[in-house]
Formats: sequence, C-alpha cells, structure tokens
Amino acid sequence: MQGHQLQIYTDGAARGNPGPGGYGIVLCWGNTRKELSAGYRLTTNNRMELMAVIVALQSLTKQHIPVTVYTDSQYVANAIEKKWLNNWIRTDFKGGKKNKDLWMQYHAIAKNFKVRFVWVKGHADNPLNNRCDELATAAADGHDLLVDEWYEREAGS
Repeated sequence: MQGHQLQIYTDGAARGNPGPGGYGIVLCWGNTRKELSAGYRLTTNNRMELMAVIVALQSLTKQHIPVTVYTDSQYVANAIEKKWLNNWIRTDFKGGKKNKDLWMQYHAIAKNFKVRFVWVKGHADNPLNNRCDELATAAADGHDLLVDEWYEREAGS
C-alpha cells in the first residue's frame, strides 16, 4: 500500500435487480481498515454501486485528500473517468439516464476530494473487493432494510 493514501473498495448488490439490495465498503488508510454496509428493501445494482461510493466519501472526516476508489462497476468507473457524468449533468440526464439523484449527490460530495476510480474485475482475486461483495450481499439479505425512497417513488410512477 503506497504511503498514506486513502483507498476505498466498494461494491453493490441487488437480489433480482430491482429487488432487495445492499452495498459494502472497505476503507483503508495505512494499516487501518474500516467496513461499512447497509441494505435496502427495493433498489437496483447500479444504485447500490453508486450509493457505496457516496456513503464512503460521506464517512470521511478529512477533505481535499487524494482518494482512490476501487470498484467492479464499469458504470460508475466510466461515468467519472470518461467524464460521462459531466455530459449527463450538462444535458440534465436526457435520454433516460438513470440515478440522477445519486449522481448529483456524488457530484456535490466529490468536489471535496481528489477522487480517482480504478476498475477491478468482480468476483476475482481481489480480497478487498470480494469482502465488499460479502458485505453487500449480506446487507441485501438482512432484516430491517432501509427504504431507497427516490427509487421507490420513481419506480412506482
């Protein structure tokens, strides 16, 4: 692990997609490791992938530090690294681009950090990505699931 750069591993899961979902996060700073997860009663895989990144950044107490996010979601990694999100915001998510609520949350919080995304192959040989998958699926299968209010409102309309 290089120096003391914050490394964040994230994963999202949904049973049925849409269905019960969850996210898992592992934050690594030097030798310190912290895990976060939560489950939702009705959501999508992409929403949980993105929610994991948002919650991870929201959990940080230091701002304006370099952060590397490792995700197995090409949707999330490409939206940032290939600057798709900038275009989606400029066109107000025209053409049926989904998850505007979460992308706008991400956009607002990411300004406080120097975020870089690295795509990793899911369910492969990355132990921290695999741990995030375990956390996400356990959260999705858990009890007392949270409500993804925006999704349930939009999905119901």
